[in-house]
Amino acid sequence: MQAVAQVVDHLEMLNRAQRLAAEYGEARANAAFESGPLLVIAGAGTGKTMTLAHRVAHLLINGVSPERILLLTFTRRASQEMTRRVESIVRSATKGSLSSPMPAGGLPWAGTFHSIANRLLRRFAHNLGLDPGFSVLDRGDAADIMDVVRHELELTRTARRFPKKDTCLAIYSRCVNTQQPLPDVLTATFPWCVDWTDELSELFRHYVLRKQQSQSLDYDDLLLYWQHLVAEQEFADLIGSSFDHVLVDEYQDTNLVQAEILNALKPDGRGVTVVGDDAQSIYSFRAAEVENILGFPDQYMPSAQVITLEQNYRSTQPILDSANCLIAESERQYRKNLFTEQQAGDKPQYVTVEDGDAEAEFVVESILENRERGLQLKDQAVLFRGSHHSDRLELELVRRNIPYVKYGGLKFLEAAHVKDLLSVLKWAENPKNEVAAIRVLKLLPGMGPSNAARCFEQLAAGDFLFSALRNVRAPGASSKEWPMFCDLLVSLSDAEADGSGWQSQAWRAARRQSSATRRWYQPHLERLYDGLDTREADLEQLEQISGRYPTRERFLTELTLDPPSAAGDLAGDPLLDEDYLILSTVHSAKGQEWESVFILNVSDGNFPSEFATGKPEMIEEERRLLYVAMTRAKQSLALIAPLRYHVTQQRRDGDKHVFGARSRFMTDTLMATMAKRFAGRPESNAGQLRASSDRQIDVASRMRAMW
Repeated sequence: MQAVAQVVDHLEMLNRAQRLAAEYGEARANAAFESGPLLVIAGAGTGKTMTLAHRVAHLLINGVSPERILLLTFTRRASQEMTRRVESIVRSATKGSLSSPMPAGGLPWAGTFHSIANRLLRRFAHNLGLDPGFSVLDRGDAADIMDVVRHELELTRTARRFPKKDTCLAIYSRCVNTQQPLPDVLTATFPWCVDWTDELSELFRHYVLRKQQSQSLDYDDLLLYWQHLVAEQEFADLIGSSFDHVLVDEYQDTNLVQAEILNALKPDGRGVTVVGDDAQSIYSFRAAEVENILGFPDQYMPSAQVITLEQNYRSTQPILDSANCLIAESERQYRKNLFTEQQAGDKPQYVTVEDGDAEAEFVVESILENRERGLQLKDQAVLFRGSHHSDRLELELVRRNIPYVKYGGLKFLEAAHVKDLLSVLKWAENPKNEVAAIRVLKLLPGMGPSNAARCFEQLAAGDFLFSALRNVRAPGASSKEWPMFCDLLVSLSDAEADGSGWQSQAWRAARRQSSATRRWYQPHLERLYDGLDTREADLEQLEQISGRYPTRERFLTELTLDPPSAAGDLAGDPLLDEDYLILSTVHSAKGQEWESVFILNVSDGNFPSEFATGKPEMIEEERRLLYVAMTRAKQSLALIAPLRYHVTQQRRDGDKHVFGARSRFMTDTLMATMAKRFAGRPESNAGQLRASSDRQIDVASRMRAMW
């Protein structure tokens, strides 16, 4: 009883709706805590993370074992943040009277869908025909395998253009995640590939076979194997009964496979809590299915409880009024009306400008004015529909010497030198990993694709023991270092097998270059790449990251499933200045917030995109995308609409611009909630003709007389 009283006291910081969500369910004498299915609709800025963290803490304090809570998120960062908050809440609520129900390692079953899938698949590997040491392929490695198979099937030698490897992988991924047949996916999403249906089907069959031969799974396979595992009632009952409560964050971003996994684990919905916002469902291009959250109550009727969070803690009321007005036009949704106690604030601006150059000039001038008023650059953000929309703005920022970062550049793990070194470890971990093997072998001088393939065949003939490589005759250019290379692979494999500490073998301090792996790789790094200082710093960062993991498998898997953030994720260098402006696509900005937000190119063709106007559901997602952009702003919001767009791809003697139409989302009702202004240079009166006579000409009657 004392624990419950403390929880009540602690929950006083929550508003009524948040508290209802956190407390939903009841304690039982024969069980720790029971609840039916719960859907929490969390509007933008309404404290979704805090509410979910309080719910998990409430379960723990009421006796639910941490091992029996499954918490699923979409990023490792979200999982870590949720665990941290839960620990803080539990410590505060149980201080002085109860021992903390949180174990030292936090929530053992909190993680991303893919990381949890990886753990379960390794546990049930023998039931699924998998090697417990299977490799997890990142997108780049998966695309490389797809490309190898394309060439082997001679699909690249056709008279007509066959889809590139990345397109093929995207088609395969969409088929898997939408659970739709290949012809339907091609017709709906990749119509230019319809003529290749039979060839693509053959390609995907061989792609799957190639992965199976190398004991490798891509991102989609992790969920697909999990889905097939729980499709069998025996395993669904076994895994489902291991958890009393299953909680899912950002449920609007789940695809059909993830929804089916959840339903298989808890078919009656008992103990299921999902949190999300249908108005922020903007990832259909990743096969996210908004119907998962819209149809959740019907799935468990009549027992599903729906609680809506509407009190916003981020934005001023004028900004919320505009956002509410925009999303109210959506045809199918959970109705919500966001409100806040911050009633003061300026109306959002709808700014009309002449063209892209005027847009860039207006944004820069406004940003500098904000800075003079005390607002840091990093508290301001410029958002856009597509990454190329910021091109003119970036030129203006460079001209004005304003530092900025842009989300969406080269990712840390996509850098060639990082992939090189990781491939050594991936091959050592799984000798059957052909993609890693070929990449590592081709680093050697004189080792082309044919020689690399011959080496891998020799390894296979030797039962995938690295010692078999010593019998390979290396090309002349790499013959001297071949014995050391073979010894490296053998030692890395043995180090992991005997548990002597893989980090000490593979990752000694980079600056001392005492690691065997680094000593081998250093001359290749110097031979193949420039910018050595930056690249060596990346490898040192990789070393630091590796030190957090007890095994090589854990390190490689976690890094693949949820890679770290790094400066390489940004197009600009934030270290150039103590302060810097944020540029971001709207998709990358979801979950973020800034004091002042500028949204570029709010006109038809951009919001909504001209490529998303074919179906009503696509237009609705575009509406939600603009809604997400608007709700990132805390104090100031400006939507900018150029009157003209320059079109560079037209012929030299053609019109060099097109006129922008007002976005169909900017209805008269929505415009009434905004302050309208024109930002541009006033036209000069020089050269204009003035009427010198008051004489009237009746042109109208003359035109009528013509007929």
